[in-house]
Amino acid sequence: MLAPTPKPPYYAVIFTSIRTSYDQDYIETAIKMEHLASLQKGYLGHESAREDVGITVSYWKDLESIKNWKAQSDHLLAQQKGREKWYAAFKTRVCLVERDYGFER
Repeated sequence: MLAPTPKPPYYAVIFTSIRTSYDQDYIETAIKMEHLASLQKGYLGHESAREDVGITVSYWKDLESIKNWKAQSDHLLAQQKGREKWYAAFKTRVCLVERDYGFER
């Protein structure tokens, strides 16, 4: 399912990752983070896929909303566990979406 984003401009946060073999609490935490993100002011939606490399793109109204989500207390704990246990590597990119187009059936 594609996130229903508004007319640009808005922001995309692209989180790419390579997982370790450690799985304890990962799925539960990921579900919780999706729910908590959806409650944040300025959250617009997200899309996610995982094979060898995981990619999650979340969409935000503005940079302030992204900053607030990054600093949210439960999210900070999940980030720490990610660095310590769940991810062998990751990268976060913040982008301004100036244009979008496409179609859905």
